[in-house]
Amino acid sequence: MIEIRELTIKDGTDVFEMIQDIGVGENGFANSLHSDSFPLFQEKLLRNYEMSEALNLEPQYVPQTIYWLYANGKPVGYGKLRHYLSQNLLQHGGHIGYVISPINRGKGYAKKLLKELLQKAKEKGIDRVLLTCDVSNMASRKVIESNNGQLKEMKNDSCFYWINII
Repeated sequence: MIEIRELTIKDGTDVFEMIQDIGVGENGFANSLHSDSFPLFQEKLLRNYEMSEALNLEPQYVPQTIYWLYANGKPVGYGKLRHYLSQNLLQHGGHIGYVISPINRGKGYAKKLLKELLQKAKEKGIDRVLLTCDVSNMASRKVIESNNGQLKEMKNDSCFYWINII
């Protein structure tokens, strides 16, 4: 059973452990929730909740909602959905970033997570979504293309995909 859950300030050790397994990030994805301790992780949950509500948002940031992907009751990955794009996000990052924990890769979870994130974007009134990824990240490119991503540009070792949400 697959489900997507929005980040809450009460998320527990199961999510914390998944975040630790993911590490600090790779392939252009920054795991900003990675923390040295559970209390620090809880502080980051609060900050990310505030970010999703556009509370105390610093000028260089846009509202962003984080969603956990659960499979059979366990967190296996997460995604970030930015509510709109800044000039910086048009060049790197886009609307959506996602990651699957290393132990759960190659099981089709990324494809399902992106599909769910596109639905959440639609619910927020976003009708066209930008995703960027490293040119060398073939796994992510396949996931994006399997969700109707259209490669529009390649520059600075990055691919720029657009997905029209129907």
